[in-house]
Amino acid sequence: MSRWQAFRHSPYYPAVVVSLLAAFGAALFAGSYTYALANPTPHRMPVAVAGEPETERARGYVAALEKELHTTLRVRAYPDYPQAVDAVERQQVFAVVREQGEGITLAVTSASGASVAELLKTAGPAAGKALGVPVTVTDLKPLHSGDPRGLALFYITLAAVIVGFLGAIQLGVHAPRLTPGERIAAVAAYSVLGGFLLCATVDWLLGAVPLPPVCWPQLMLTMFTAGMVFTVFNTFFGRWALLPTWGLLVLLGNPASGGPVSWPLLPSPLGLIGRWLPPGASVNALHNAVYFAGHQHLQPYLVLLLWAAVSAAIFWTWRHRHPGGR
Repeated sequence: MSRWQAFRHSPYYPAVVVSLLAAFGAALFAGSYTYALANPTPHRMPVAVAGEPETERARGYVAALEKELHTTLRVRAYPDYPQAVDAVERQQVFAVVREQGEGITLAVTSASGASVAELLKTAGPAAGKALGVPVTVTDLKPLHSGDPRGLALFYITLAAVIVGFLGAIQLGVHAPRLTPGERIAAVAAYSVLGGFLLCATVDWLLGAVPLPPVCWPQLMLTMFTAGMVFTVFNTFFGRWALLPTWGLLVLLGNPASGGPVSWPLLPSPLGLIGRWLPPGASVNALHNAVYFAGHQHLQPYLVLLLWAAVSAAIFWTWRHRHPGGR
């Protein structure tokens, strides 16, 4: 037997492989979050300009604001201020510019994205100063007092995603003899209870953010989706299933979710991909339910349902490959 073959069959080989994976995993973890979140930069942020015809002062202010932000804004004109505010409620724009008297009013909305609002609150007055125009900044939809940084919904999603697939991992370790149907039912059971306890902790116990009733089934669906994603990977990759699960949901999905940094400030590829992954869909659904209940979007729920349904269907189709069962 050669030295390499002897090493391959020794207890040191798996130890070396795991050590290398852990080291590179740490670098990837830090790299993905640093790339996405360390230096938020606006990318064609949609902004409304209220009033027709659009005045020279408003046009000049938008140009000065673009210069301060070092980007080109996607400007949408609306005949009057109420229609522009309605566009904010529908989450079509992140701010409203309108001329008032001798100055400009910049209405931001922290609920649409705290990071975007903070950026505009700094750049807005600076643009007015450069133009020689007084600027008044208002907040159309501020965040709840228990969550001034707007991160609670991201933390809730983070908990639902990570515990969702950790639960599936523990089922594989401690309940390996479950049949495929029983495994799906077990994932669903801890998801129902986990979603309820997440809502109860954040809302009733801590009082950070009032969560409407729809948040319970939404978090339940998030946990179930994460659990079934791991179960599918476990079916095809066995004991290495944590690697693709962690890569998809944590290394890619969480920083691209729009939670800690809003989508217009993420690198363009992440901003496009994030909302189609389970963490991004979950953050989006929670955000709509809490702050924009009158204008909720169907897309995040469909994304979660599609991931859950496809994952469950793939697992059921190839259930004979799963390492568990009886």
